[in-house]
Amino acid sequence: MEQNNKNRRSFLKSTGTAIVAGTVLPFGFNIRDGFAGQKAKLKVGLIGCGGRGTGAAAQALKADKDAELTAMGDIFSDYLEESYQSLKKINPEQVKVDEAHKFIGFDAIQQVIDSGVDVVILTTPPAFRPSHFKAAVEAGKHVFCEKPVAVDAPGVRSVLESARMAKEKGLSVVSGFTFRYDFPKRAIFERIKGGEIGEITDVFTARNGGGLWYKERQDSWTEMEYQLRNWYYYDWLSGDYIVEMMVHSLDLMSWAFGDRLPIQVTATGGRQARTEEKWGNIYDHFAVEYEYENNLKGVHFSRQQKGCSNTNKVNITGTEGFATIDVGKRVHATMGSERWDYDGPSNNPYETQHEELFASIRSGEAMNEGELMANSTMLAIIGRMAGYSGQTITWEEAMKSEVKLGPAAADYRWDLVVDVPQVAIPGITKAV
Repeated sequence: MEQNNKNRRSFLKSTGTAIVAGTVLPFGFNIRDGFAGQKAKLKVGLIGCGGRGTGAAAQALKADKDAELTAMGDIFSDYLEESYQSLKKINPEQVKVDEAHKFIGFDAIQQVIDSGVDVVILTTPPAFRPSHFKAAVEAGKHVFCEKPVAVDAPGVRSVLESARMAKEKGLSVVSGFTFRYDFPKRAIFERIKGGEIGEITDVFTARNGGGLWYKERQDSWTEMEYQLRNWYYYDWLSGDYIVEMMVHSLDLMSWAFGDRLPIQVTATGGRQARTEEKWGNIYDHFAVEYEYENNLKGVHFSRQQKGCSNTNKVNITGTEGFATIDVGKRVHATMGSERWDYDGPSNNPYETQHEELFASIRSGEAMNEGELMANSTMLAIIGRMAGYSGQTITWEEAMKSEVKLGPAAADYRWDLVVDVPQVAIPGITKAV
């Protein structure tokens, strides 16, 4: 990390400027110094204290020395306490959460918001994101919103409306689409945008991996608690794995296409290895074709099956060359007969996204990724809809869908029994 910081400083020094939140800032600018007339201390509230939430909070505090974590909320007290203890070890001077500001329960979001925070970090399971985002924006809070931002079309529409409200209020909204903050990826996409591989003709994304975590059922748990502790495996909570995880790959595809929207989507999918009841009702493989105007095609292939080969890459083909992003490795492109490899500075994109969020807040130049994060999430949702149903679905049909996964946020309670649908069967399951 020390080397990454040195590289970042060298990069900024060599260019003389930094581009933050769409604003060109002079060399020597330091977000930790703040701006004249701006609030010196920014109070941060964490909603969702699992591993991702703990990591996001630590990265936010590292991004700005004048940011303080003052409130935490979760539905599980053990998650919250584990997160609190971890954060106190990482950055004790900036963790100012007393017992009165540790909130437990389905209403923890509102309690954190009402505690007087300036910024909220939303890192609960995706099903909660639309209502939490709406509550934060209505209260006038700046937001870091982990991806994905919804599990169904009604949720996406809610996020789009909240994003519009945030823009009207001048609030900053940063999404968890971390790849967009990675220096090597920014560099290659600038070259692509500049036409160095010609006109884009197609994009192929693949992400194949193994199995993930599972938490054994305890006698003291209600069915609701069991599902919430294993939220990844229930489509009403995660959106299925294509929405929860593979959305990163689809966001890269969207970036390559200039964030235009597809016309229609066709897909297949199912579960071959993850078939036991404990894996809920999600799939373990998808293959999706996205059709855009001018006969452009985007293809996504993924699986989560143990014992198989793994990959995580994006291939972008243009009329004059191609570019490859092999996640975890260096990016490169071939333009005609010339090969280009990124050799610039490295960074930690998880930190950079918080640095740019706080910079936008302190500068008064709000950045708003609300529409982007909603559309990239919808790419994954329409892929699931097409895979579950076996039907070709247009973007317009998907966006108008009234199919709602799971109960309404107002109905959440510990004794609620959620009627989990059977595993989707293409040709039978209705998705629109």
